[in-house]
Amino acid sequence: MLKKDRLIGDLIYLWNHLARTMSDKKKLRVLSGIQPTGVLHLGNYFGMMSRMIEYQNNSDLFCCIVNYHALTTIQDKNVLKNNTINAAIDFLALGMDPDKSTFWVQADIPQVSELTWLLSNLTSIGLMERSTSYKDKIDKGLTAHMGLFSYPILMAADILLYGSDIVPVGKDQKQHLEITRDIAIRFNNIYGQTLVVPEPDIKEETMLIPGVDGQKMSKSYGNTIPIFADDGELKKIVMSIVTDSAGIDEPKDKNTPLYKLYSLFLNNEEKKILSDRYDTPGLRYGDIKKELFERIINHFSPYRKKREELLNNLDDVYQALEKGREKANVVANEYLDKIRKAMGIAY
Repeated sequence: MLKKDRLIGDLIYLWNHLARTMSDKKKLRVLSGIQPTGVLHLGNYFGMMSRMIEYQNNSDLFCCIVNYHALTTIQDKNVLKNNTINAAIDFLALGMDPDKSTFWVQADIPQVSELTWLLSNLTSIGLMERSTSYKDKIDKGLTAHMGLFSYPILMAADILLYGSDIVPVGKDQKQHLEITRDIAIRFNNIYGQTLVVPEPDIKEETMLIPGVDGQKMSKSYGNTIPIFADDGELKKIVMSIVTDSAGIDEPKDKNTPLYKLYSLFLNNEEKKILSDRYDTPGLRYGDIKKELFERIINHFSPYRKKREELLNNLDDVYQALEKGREKANVVANEYLDKIRKAMGIAY
């Protein structure tokens, strides 16, 4: 029955999709994804999630929870299941609108696995060996395996399966997108113009979000600031942000995690005021930390309320994901059919 319902849903969406395509001016398709690696933090939000929410208002946004990618580091099935649904809840709480976007879970579209294999046959070992991300993860103690090694090919399949025009990425993912472009160009050179070659979108001011210790904010470093933590825990974490030993009568260094994190919540005029305060003797880091804590609380207060509502109505979350799956499935089939025909797989 479920398969029949999904087929009907796919047919309905295909009809609506064709009608809309014929009547609407084409919007650029934007695609990005987030790994369900655990508790949502400021790095996730400012690095990618907030941009996705903005994109859905003026672009054809495709956004997925990449649980296949998460398998490179998570082998506990219950952890992965819980992380996946919590990531969906977080996105919806922060403003992801299933009516304005295509929002789904990566593994619900198995076509991405087939495309990963097809693209693997066009990807050289040398290209994979040049991936700095793989080397960095091995250096940090992750087990070397083929999933981790071929991660960029799966990422390429995620992007190319949906004809993505633009991919918002952080600085650490820039090389992976360059690999995607290399693969797409090689495919088109061999099989003819079939794949859309995507362009990156990297915001300079949010290229890397610092953690409380000054490194890139990451769960693996234990330096994150969770946005949905309770007030007591959040304040304790914010007050732990590292600072230098400059005296109260000295100007303060702006190339520091505290300054950069506070700036994320400020408009241009407020940034100028903060900059002047840092240049003027008398500034106390403790005061800035308290102000940052209040900014975080005020900014995310409405989202916290929405998240509680979703936690109490999980059916709404699953319905939103199913709606996204139906939409993504139609587009995935469209592009995979083109790819299979171009390669001679279809006969």
